[in-house]
Amino acid sequence: MSVQYRDVTLRDGLQLAGKSLPTPRKVELVRELFALGVEHIEVGSMARPDLVPTMADTLDVIAALTPQERERAWIWTATPRHIERAAGAGARNFQYCFSASDSHNRANIGRDTESSLAAMPDAIAAAAAVGGRVQLCIATSFTCPFEGTVPFERLAGILDDPRTDGAVDVVIADTLGQAHPAEVGRRVRLAAERRPGLGIVFHGHDTWGLGVANAAAAVDAGATVLDGALGGLGGCPFAPGASGNTATEDLVFGLRPAWLDPERFGALVRLGEEITTALGEPNRSRARAGARSHAEAFEWVLRD
Repeated sequence: MSVQYRDVTLRDGLQLAGKSLPTPRKVELVRELFALGVEHIEVGSMARPDLVPTMADTLDVIAALTPQERERAWIWTATPRHIERAAGAGARNFQYCFSASDSHNRANIGRDTESSLAAMPDAIAAAAAVGGRVQLCIATSFTCPFEGTVPFERLAGILDDPRTDGAVDVVIADTLGQAHPAEVGRRVRLAAERRPGLGIVFHGHDTWGLGVANAAAAVDAGATVLDGALGGLGGCPFAPGASGNTATEDLVFGLRPAWLDPERFGALVRLGEEITTALGEPNRSRARAGARSHAEAFEWVLRD
């Protein structure tokens, strides 16, 4: 099965950063990633700017993109009103996100999971009104920082809920990076079985060093898109114990999409280095460390 990639640097990657990027640099980064071959990009979030200030210019980023670029750009939303506002700026692809666990949903969104589910039909209708698409994005699909392991039945119940009908994809998120490959396979397979015909996105974090292994397990179980962030940036401000996303560099080096070659890999590594340096954040990519090694006979090593 072929798999595509979505870079989430500009949303999940920036959530915990102490600095942001200027709006023109965000727009430029979107275009650089598309030019390298990355199929999809998460360009921002409708989260409250007083809580997540690095997302304050999300509508400006959307407005600066061309209609063709917006076709492959996604935005994080949590309410029907979020979708209406983002649509007004030109967005057409929306992640409607809530947590499988009530405690994390309250911390992250300010309501319980049932309330988010109850509002999802209105969110889907708001997107449909502008010809848009909605993903069902389930955070804490594996574990919750406040409740521990999320019961398998809890995830199954959300997947089976008719109020989610109309979504085009399901996003299974390992929000804390505590999952292991066997459990990733089990829960991604559940999503693929319960929602046949929908795309399955796996959103992983590398907290315990299993980001790439979990991504490979997700693909084996039916995932069609993998999320990653440059340099392993990211984490959830409302999820104690979560570290950065699985690095985009690590995902593509490990799984080798058809568009990847040493030259494009090198450009991706340099982009990750530039962005993490600009933000004053550590670069956690293991593939980047390998690319900067002295094994010069290996074609994937950078020589600049």
